[in-house]
Amino acid sequence: MRHPFRDTRGRRVGGKSTTREPIIQESVSSEHEYGPEAGHESGQESGPDAEHDAEPEATRRTAGVAESARANRGWWDRNADEYQVEHGTFLGDDRFVWGPEGLDEVEAELLGPPEDLKGRDVLEIGAGAAQCSRWLAAQGARPVALDISHRQLQHALRIGGAFPLVCADAGELPFADESFDLACSAYGALPFVAEPVRVLKEVRRVLRPGGRFVFSVTHPIRWAFPDEPGPEGLSVSASYFDRTPYVEQDEEGRAVYVEHHRTIGDRVRDVVAGGFRLVDLVEPEWPAWNTAEWGGWSPLRGNLIPGTAIFVCERSEMGAPPAGGWGRD
Repeated sequence: MRHPFRDTRGRRVGGKSTTREPIIQESVSSEHEYGPEAGHESGQESGPDAEHDAEPEATRRTAGVAESARANRGWWDRNADEYQVEHGTFLGDDRFVWGPEGLDEVEAELLGPPEDLKGRDVLEIGAGAAQCSRWLAAQGARPVALDISHRQLQHALRIGGAFPLVCADAGELPFADESFDLACSAYGALPFVAEPVRVLKEVRRVLRPGGRFVFSVTHPIRWAFPDEPGPEGLSVSASYFDRTPYVEQDEEGRAVYVEHHRTIGDRVRDVVAGGFRLVDLVEPEWPAWNTAEWGGWSPLRGNLIPGTAIFVCERSEMGAPPAGGWGRD
């Protein structure tokens, strides 16, 4: 399964970037879990100039929390430069786009009317270059942009913005309880984590009572189809109910990219188990103006099958979820 906000796999990021080295807040837990060992277990560099000559092998196999996090942090660090070059124009510097269809928060208002965002504390999870946070700041909100990839946040610093950048794992947020009014994630974190309920519980913890969390992911139905933008991507080729993760691994079997599949029912149960109630589920239609292809996302497929699912959730006030969560993990 190809993540829509990346359509390159295993390709080396070319050339040295001119991005200046930032000072970015990095949580202790993130450094501990993904620090010296991340990307160096085989003696390889993990930075953007690392050599990755061999094409990774694509497979479906199990991948746990630590392996998924190490692989995906390394992937985004290596590919951040190329990603921003290829997709920066579509994303803009200060737009809030929910997915490849181009649904903009300006029109969607899933976080609420723009005028109500002023003075709100907002956490963006999987922020990348923090385009969404920049838009939120322009509305008068007080955003914090969090990402597991230090290199992505370097691009956020390069573009600029007077808001904090935090490099940390979404499953262990380095914030106090009830620190934010809102949280959002446009294809960030949740497609890549082995235990999404863990992330949802953390988001609930840092939200204030009545807080809203809106996140977008690959529409689960896409996992049943080949990841191709043309007609070959319109015939079912796999079971929708196969939850086996998509993994790209190196010659020694170490994961270098991991993406996890959840059915629609799984996602709904995850939301409830994480301590939220589902307010809305948005499946954006492909607009006539968008003629671009992005990986497996295209006008042809977008007019026939959904490509993005956006979950609009509010913190449940039934009390904190029990250790096992509410509902089935």
